[in-house]
Amino acid sequence: MNHVTPPAFTGNRIRSTEALKHWHAGAQAETALEPELPIVDAHHHLYGAGTDTYRYLLDDLAADIGGGHRVVGTVYVEAYKAGWRMDASPELQSLGEVERIAALSAAPLATATGPCQVAAAIVSHIDLAAGDKVEAIIEAHAEAARGRLRGVRLQATFATGRVGQGMLSAGREGFLRDPAFRSGYRLLGKHGLAFDALVFHTQLDDVADLADAFPDIPIVLNHVGIAIGVEEYRHDRRAVFATWREGMRKLAERPNVVAKIGGMGMPVFGFGFEQQSQPANSEALAEAWSPYMQTCVEFFGSDRCMLESNFPVDKQSCSYVALWNAFKRATRSLSATERADLFHGTACRAYGIATLPGLK
Repeated sequence: MNHVTPPAFTGNRIRSTEALKHWHAGAQAETALEPELPIVDAHHHLYGAGTDTYRYLLDDLAADIGGGHRVVGTVYVEAYKAGWRMDASPELQSLGEVERIAALSAAPLATATGPCQVAAAIVSHIDLAAGDKVEAIIEAHAEAARGRLRGVRLQATFATGRVGQGMLSAGREGFLRDPAFRSGYRLLGKHGLAFDALVFHTQLDDVADLADAFPDIPIVLNHVGIAIGVEEYRHDRRAVFATWREGMRKLAERPNVVAKIGGMGMPVFGFGFEQQSQPANSEALAEAWSPYMQTCVEFFGSDRCMLESNFPVDKQSCSYVALWNAFKRATRSLSATERADLFHGTACRAYGIATLPGLK
């Protein structure tokens, strides 16, 4: 039997924006399942300009939401230095991203299924290791966010070898345990902010240690803890899953941690959908992702799990409609209350979203 050698991991954006459009144009369109079910997309990005190789603009998000799912609100999460003030001092550069998204999302987005408040909550980048400057930076971000700043995220993913080399943004080993980082981190509690933890499955113990050290500060684990499935990790996926599952079990023992379910369309997970001739359909996605989704709900409970699109990054595997269809397929056995938690309730509680148009 001939074995095809998987391509080397070169990051999570293997197709440019134009290449993605061409790839998706050749796919068979899906109809949104259960279009009346309200959704708060707990994690997405907006970045770039009209001529950039990689971009995802408000019009692109509107087109994706316009596919038929009833998305009533979203959580904006920092990424790719979108709108950063590159002429400012390093610790203030990221303030430009908050100003940009607050201006873009000042009014609800009109969609075919009703209004959607984009960036109902904003998670920004703040250098928590900036010493005595941190508090003033937090206050500046809160003002720029126009009352919608709810959290902070820093790039903490760390891996050696080709996985680490392939990541566009990566942290350093032991970052979440660094005293300088933790000195600023403790201020999140004072300002009522959560911390979005972006790590690999090999770093879940670091998140647990952080949760123990600051039990009053909420932590939102991004992308189910990113169980790496490429390069040296691809050879024994069962062992990776077992290690990830045990890490998630331990992390779920910390009541101040909630989990975002999504991000599994990123190539780093190793499912390989990005290598196919067409984007994956929702049946294939649900089959591949269900073990991870079920594990999160089993350990954390639905009231500590929320669903995210991670768009446009997950667009490397599937369409926005197929992604939410997959989530709906994979949660059909859950109760109405549990599904309400996953699709909007937990995100609203975790990020302090009090009201949304179209959501009682």
